[in-house]
Amino acid sequence: MGGRGLEPVIRGQSQERVDVLLDGIRVEGACPNRMDPPTSRLSSALAPLLEVRTSNQTLRWGPITGGQIIATTAAPVFDDSATTGHLTVGGADNGNGKLVNGSAAVGSDSAWLRLAGGYDEADDYEDGDGNEVRSAYKNSEARLDAAWKADNGFYIKGLVSRQEERDVKYAGSGMDAPKTDTDIMRLELGSPVANGNWNLLAWQADVDHIMDNFSLRESMMKMLTDSETETRGLRLTLDQSPDARTDWAIGADVETNNWHAERFGGANLDMLTSVLWPDVDRDRFGLFAERFYRVTPALKLGGGVRYDRVEMSAGAADQVFGSGMMAMSAADAYEAIYGTTNTDASDDNFSGFVSSDWRFSPIQSLVVTASHSVRSPGVTERYIASWNNMDPARRWVGNPSLDPETHRKVEVAMPGQSNGWHWRPAVWVDQVDDFVLRTRNVDQVSVYRNIDARLMGVEAQLGWSNGTWSTNSSLASVRGENRDKNKPLPQIPPVQFIQTLGWQHMGHGIELEWVLARRQDRVDLESGQDPGTSPGYGVLNLSGSHPLADYLSISWAVDNLFDNTWAPHVSRANTDPFNPEAVRVNEPGRTLRAALTARW
Repeated sequence: MGGRGLEPVIRGQSQERVDVLLDGIRVEGACPNRMDPPTSRLSSALAPLLEVRTSNQTLRWGPITGGQIIATTAAPVFDDSATTGHLTVGGADNGNGKLVNGSAAVGSDSAWLRLAGGYDEADDYEDGDGNEVRSAYKNSEARLDAAWKADNGFYIKGLVSRQEERDVKYAGSGMDAPKTDTDIMRLELGSPVANGNWNLLAWQADVDHIMDNFSLRESMMKMLTDSETETRGLRLTLDQSPDARTDWAIGADVETNNWHAERFGGANLDMLTSVLWPDVDRDRFGLFAERFYRVTPALKLGGGVRYDRVEMSAGAADQVFGSGMMAMSAADAYEAIYGTTNTDASDDNFSGFVSSDWRFSPIQSLVVTASHSVRSPGVTERYIASWNNMDPARRWVGNPSLDPETHRKVEVAMPGQSNGWHWRPAVWVDQVDDFVLRTRNVDQVSVYRNIDARLMGVEAQLGWSNGTWSTNSSLASVRGENRDKNKPLPQIPPVQFIQTLGWQHMGHGIELEWVLARRQDRVDLESGQDPGTSPGYGVLNLSGSHPLADYLSISWAVDNLFDNTWAPHVSRANTDPFNPEAVRVNEPGRTLRAALTARW
């Protein structure tokens, strides 16, 4: 959508269908237009380890419908010193990017305190044709975390952080975000018990967001949206390994959320024009149990079940916006579009999975996973109420009567490795009942409907390394089908291929990456989500890292080496509130990045 606000797409699914967990916690965004998806809160000071999950191998964080991204921040490593830390300074030429971040920790492996912070900014970048793309931003973060572990294994961990985003421009939106503040608190306790351990995690996340169409761009009709979200969560898990063959876990979690967003207009911004999120509350309670058992040294079986109770309500659904004969409420919008007068929703979601991992030869395994995963519609899908009295095409209304999505997924993979080679071909199919589709009705209003859908795909990975040279090839193809109308689902990526070639020697490393995508002709223009068909592209990226001294290193990259003009098919359409024509948001042209890092 711009220079920030990355939406991961996993197997053709994104947004509400991709869970992003930051050290085990969810942080819900405060922008109805998703200017602040969860990935925008990945730490700018301490780079986390990212794990991508495409199928259920555990249910402790909830069922996987599209995908799950687990971001884990490593604890400081002290070795023989009582202090450790880092300082990084870097920049980029395209967009005049600048960054500085650092951390300092004191203590030992059993008790430590760490302070970290970072700041990065950029101006609008240029695409391969030299055209400026609205993408400027400023981002700063400060965080304090600590941990203590007793001799008996009991531990306690804590985190307090604040992130401030300022003057963020979005080419793929009719508004920009002059201000977003995020405050997070996290507390974790645990200790060994019996043949395993228990863990208790509590968190709080508050996000305040402002977006408007006049602070960072020219506008004849001013609009401003003030929104906020509050998240509170608690999770208790018990993991046990009673013998060498068996692992099992049980747990419970509870999470409460509140969203409220109001849009103002008029010459003095004193007219309430829409209650985009009408004080929506969501309460979730979940229970899970799972077990894995190694039948033989070559065969491991697993399975789990989960129950989630989800209750949602809109406390300000009757709040009136507009004036005179045009005054109305979010409840009026739901009734006008869907004929529904009930704004409360409650779901009983049952999910489960079974898996098997059979190593049928010394170099080859067969992994099969089947799952039944249920997802309740999100706050925007059920309750967004963006109204325009003059133009129905500028209305965007959620559907409180939506049913939960049910995903029935089967994945078969055959990973293996031998003599420096590794490979993993996989096929999968996801049959979805009550898929929540954003589309347009006959009046061109953006609406949500339940449909039956099917997604299926093929993936392949092949790599080789001898310790100095390495190469990796990966292919991904996904097909999405609206089975109600026998036509494509919107926002499905085309066939993609990535080839890398790397070299490493004595701490030096260089990698060449070739990213290819086929043309995407399977689109759903009626939905308003696809700007149109998209051409294929090929982009070369070159990167490297080099030690300069014992505690000093430099990293660099040349992205889009040949300065191509390109955009992923799933990038947001470039929209202007007074010009309905959609233009896809291009990625940056050739960009040189470099950073110097000192570690101690």
